[in-house]
Amino acid sequence: MPVLATHPVPRTYRPAAVGTIVVVGALPLFYVAGWPVKGWVIAAVLWAVSQGIALVLLRTPIGMGNLAGSGAVAMGRLFRSMLAMVVLLVVTTTNQSLGVPAAAVYAAAFSAEFGTSLFAYYGEGGEAGS
Repeated sequence: MPVLATHPVPRTYRPAAVGTIVVVGALPLFYVAGWPVKGWVIAAVLWAVSQGIALVLLRTPIGMGNLAGSGAVAMGRLFRSMLAMVVLLVVTTTNQSLGVPAAAVYAAAFSAEFGTSLFAYYGEGGEAGS
């Protein structure tokens, strides 16, 4: 069976920084649009918790030599996303004026982080970025 060549997973903080910039940059938008700042606070706290989980997962060794670590990282990433989704769903069903803006901010930050992660993995000259 042939072994597939893969890129090494970049160990970088750039995607998290880009997502954090999106969250921080959304605060003035809440004031201008007249949205409740509590919605932004919910998104910011969720983002901070999510990044804390991601930081722990980033320090976990992964790869073919450490399948248990790889599984733990995969489950941790799934838990991280599910936690945010459940909290935002509960908040939105309880109070739409808080939940919808919070979900929009979190979704924008997550999308920015994900896009930057994809670029770090596939971009930058075909090699893993830093």
